[in-house]
Amino acid sequence: MSEQPIERQSMDVDVVCVGFGPATAGFLATLAPRLLNEDGTPAIESTVMPGMPLQVLCYERADDIGFGVSGIVTRGRGIRASFPKLNTAEIPMATPVAGEKVLYLLDPVGASRRSLTLRAADRMIRALGPLVRFEDHAIELPFTPEFLHKRGGLVLSMGQFMQWVGSQLMATGAVQLWPGTPVAEALVKDNRVAGVRLIDQGTDRQGNPDAGFLPGMDIHARLTVVGDGPVGAVGRQIDSQFGLPPGHHRVEWAVGAKMVVELPENSTLEPGMVLHTFGYPEPEIFGFLYVHPDRLASVGIFVPSWFDSPVRTSYRYLQHYILHPYLWKYLKGSKLRSWGAKSLLECGRVGEPYLVGDGYARIGEGSGSTNVLTGSGVDEAWSTGAQLADAVLELSRQNKPFSHENLEATYVSRRRASWVDREGRIAQHARDGFQSGLLRGLLGMALTGLTNGRLNMPGEPLRPYERIPDVYEYYDGRIPAEEIARLREDCAARGASLHDTLMERCGWPAIPYDGELLISHQDALLIGGKVQAPPGYPDHVVFLYPSLCEACGTKICVEVCSGEAITPSASGVPQFDRDKCVHCGACLWNCEMPLEENPDKTNIDFRAGAGGLHSAEN
Repeated sequence: MSEQPIERQSMDVDVVCVGFGPATAGFLATLAPRLLNEDGTPAIESTVMPGMPLQVLCYERADDIGFGVSGIVTRGRGIRASFPKLNTAEIPMATPVAGEKVLYLLDPVGASRRSLTLRAADRMIRALGPLVRFEDHAIELPFTPEFLHKRGGLVLSMGQFMQWVGSQLMATGAVQLWPGTPVAEALVKDNRVAGVRLIDQGTDRQGNPDAGFLPGMDIHARLTVVGDGPVGAVGRQIDSQFGLPPGHHRVEWAVGAKMVVELPENSTLEPGMVLHTFGYPEPEIFGFLYVHPDRLASVGIFVPSWFDSPVRTSYRYLQHYILHPYLWKYLKGSKLRSWGAKSLLECGRVGEPYLVGDGYARIGEGSGSTNVLTGSGVDEAWSTGAQLADAVLELSRQNKPFSHENLEATYVSRRRASWVDREGRIAQHARDGFQSGLLRGLLGMALTGLTNGRLNMPGEPLRPYERIPDVYEYYDGRIPAEEIARLREDCAARGASLHDTLMERCGWPAIPYDGELLISHQDALLIGGKVQAPPGYPDHVVFLYPSLCEACGTKICVEVCSGEAITPSASGVPQFDRDKCVHCGACLWNCEMPLEENPDKTNIDFRAGAGGLHSAEN
């Protein structure tokens, strides 16, 4: 007996946006001021509501705009073009870049996995000492490479900046922002995107109707703007529906974890100071420290998919990072204000999907806009949104439909002629060398930067599950296999991840908790992340085939989970607690079990969901 179709309410609009990140903010900030004349009459009339201005809605998954995004340093070219009179004093935690340093961090505890070549280099640096500006187990590079420079740029809290932008948009009265409203899927008919469907409410964890069931509304739109990031449900649905252009892939990732800290009163760090680091806590992990006004700082790390550890963890490594002597001299006595994590698509332009189709356009990080040479993504994402807004205005004034052909001629042509695409082409192979090791990767970035992309260090990108060894192979020669098996059984019985136990067994010191900055992972969720999820929604992390989980011996999903929301169980199928999930999406690309019918997909499905981080300082 077939199930009865669910009756859903529907609404017609001109433009619907999925996700309120930097790209959508750039789109709306460019579009909104030009929808109304000075006398309040429509500058562009809606086709679905004649006599009214263009009807533009934006749905954001997080419970408020600005929750769950990251602190950044950016050149701010696109942002300043949208706000020529931008005054950082009006935006909390914003300040101009005042100085930059690049630091190579040596291992002060002797626990990181360093190649023989790197160990020899470390010994030479220590021996040369003051001659190479060696201090506190770190060496400062004599110059910042031109491609890394952010001179004239901005240090921002993206949460605070997005809330500021949101207030500017709402003041226009021309667009609607709906936070706390996840979009379940795009409405696709005959290869045309016709709008979106909002997520059902009042369901059990499996998505079945429960008490207070409210079917998600269908929003029919002439144009669907997809800006929900690289792990967004709608963007991945469209990738699955239409595929990727030939030669493009999405196999390189990183998880970024960051704290906002209140610096001690005697801090000597000046607002606008930017530190870029590499080499510690593991050679493959890059880090940063950005100083905001009012004794606040963002400090964090990037754990890349080519860091081949089966127990890679962002939170524990972040704690070791801030304890490095060079950083600790600034951070000792600090207090945690907020904390968060997110997945980053590290493919750059090689990860670009089809940017447009009938009824839809892709913008932002999920559209492959990130520059993987400069490590910059926010301003690029913003600029793609602004380019699409100009295209929408042009087509609307000419009463032309948002067809594939028209969007190619307006949006894609603008993007191809822009600095975003030009610099993205230069950078697209900058990180290929990291597939074969840190030193080849650094050399590849240098070659790309010095030759404007004409020379690169080659490397064949592999899916994460194709390159990571199992835990026994990874610790071979350091921990006996029988001891690993015993430790795994013990951790599984306690419902705990394995990385803390194995790291300490290999020489990583225990974290000296101080109750202020150095706190447990769970305390960080409560104090720094303020993580919570409302009831009545289905689980957004789903293990598709229990048999694959049972056969998986690695379970990186447990180790990499930024919120300890995924834990081991006696059955072999991990448990998911969405009240702890920060929606970083790391489980999606770290799963070790590919699907037989599609090796680009794994046994974890990351769907639309509610909740997550509740701090606008991130």
